[in-house]
Amino acid sequence: MSGPLIGPAEPPALHVMTYNVRRRLGALTWPPADRWSRRRPRLAALLADERPTIVGAQEVLPDQAEVIRDALGPAYRFLGHGRAPGPRGEACPVFYDHTRLSLRDWRQVALSERPDEPGSVSWGSVFPRVYVWATFVDRVTSRELTVVNTHLDAFSSRARRRSAEQLHRVVAGMPGTVVLLGDLNAEPGSAPWRSLMRDRTLDDAWRRAERRLSPEWGTFGGYRRPRAGRRLDALLVSPHVRVHSVAVNARRVDGGWPSDHLPVHALVSLPEPPGAS
Repeated sequence: MSGPLIGPAEPPALHVMTYNVRRRLGALTWPPADRWSRRRPRLAALLADERPTIVGAQEVLPDQAEVIRDALGPAYRFLGHGRAPGPRGEACPVFYDHTRLSLRDWRQVALSERPDEPGSVSWGSVFPRVYVWATFVDRVTSRELTVVNTHLDAFSSRARRRSAEQLHRVVAGMPGTVVLLGDLNAEPGSAPWRSLMRDRTLDDAWRRAERRLSPEWGTFGGYRRPRAGRRLDALLVSPHVRVHSVAVNARRVDGGWPSDHLPVHALVSLPEPPGAS
């Protein structure tokens, strides 16, 4: 890695990232590239270099959340907790620079027919799935942004489709500007993507970008050389968001990759609220 791909954003722009950081497994994890002891310093170095304004992360265990926050620096906080009752287990936290963004409200919700029941599953999901939404006010521009971060089911296509339909209803009912981040476990053009983008509630930042800073790499890298392929990790935006640049970050860090997924970055600007002069 030789310098950041995008790096810290200069106002009024915001640097947004979605990243499945791969949960920590046991010491005998195979292949060796997947061992957390190897990946932890690589993840910390990448995040310290890029310092996005907002990171929507997936597969995050509590100790990994602390590593991410420490790497980003003292200006960062995070929202979200384990998806199982307790709370326990993997989380989909939203990390943000609180010197730039003022938190207005947030919530974690189950992707199920019982959204208010922690740990609930529906539609054939093997594990509980959640989304975290958080509404911020930009301290520089006074513009409002709601961030939604999620991780759809890896095994059930029905669960992915129904979860995306639930998320579409939620986002369509949100006032103002929305950015949705997440590992959808499905590629553009599939049913989950179509559901989320129905009625132009959201647009694909990759297609909207003024500049693409990388090829359209498949985001499930599997610790291999990057290849064009399935972009499973989504960065979707409300239609009036300006997307200056976008990238799939396939750079190696200290000879390897921090996760079996590759992060997706975008540099965006929020629209002025209606009636602003």
